[in-house]
Amino acid sequence: MVEISWLGHACFRLRDKNALIITDPFGKELGYPPPRVKADIVTISNTHPHHSTLDGIKGQPKVLQGPGEYEIQGIFVTGIAFTSEPEAKGKDKKKESPLRNTIYVFEFDNLTVCHLGGLALVPTQADVEGLSAIDVLLVPVGGNTTLDGASASEVISLLEPRLVIPMHYRTGVQGEPPLDSVERFLRALGAKRLQPQEEIKVSRSSLPEETQVVLLVPKGQAD
Repeated sequence: MVEISWLGHACFRLRDKNALIITDPFGKELGYPPPRVKADIVTISNTHPHHSTLDGIKGQPKVLQGPGEYEIQGIFVTGIAFTSEPEAKGKDKKKESPLRNTIYVFEFDNLTVCHLGGLALVPTQADVEGLSAIDVLLVPVGGNTTLDGASASEVISLLEPRLVIPMHYRTGVQGEPPLDSVERFLRALGAKRLQPQEEIKVSRSSLPEETQVVLLVPKGQAD
């Protein structure tokens, strides 16, 4: 059983019987209450402050900031490097290089969760060979510097997860970057407006037969 809650933007809390994981922690400037929790593992997909601020994280977590294979407290974590934005070409080559993005795959007992970080490009079929059998996909859908609704739906078709949880979209908090709302993603996927939940508990036996979308309310914003 894995408990999944969304803290806002690309930050999630994943917890099972072995460990508590925080993905892409942010600071107060983003507008959400920043994560203040004792974590065992923290993953950082890119170096932007909205994805890499550790100030509120307590304890002595293992911080993962790039590709590799790790085993921490009974959880296997694989980091896979993907460039988060298209490479600049021609006259744009003088612009700042795009951030490097790391996708993380978490293997719990009988359950695999994939966090796409700040992914902006739809991978090729060859790219996703190492991402087979994803049960729960945490996918950015807000556009701007990441996947938008249409491209996120393409990624879902490639990976065929059982559950999809959108992230990195506009919710209206002050300080949030300009992003699309989640409705654009739902329309692209052909899904109806869903009732957001505060958290979900997922096990192998609870997974749906076909891909389903779950909307989560950012922690601290449920009221």
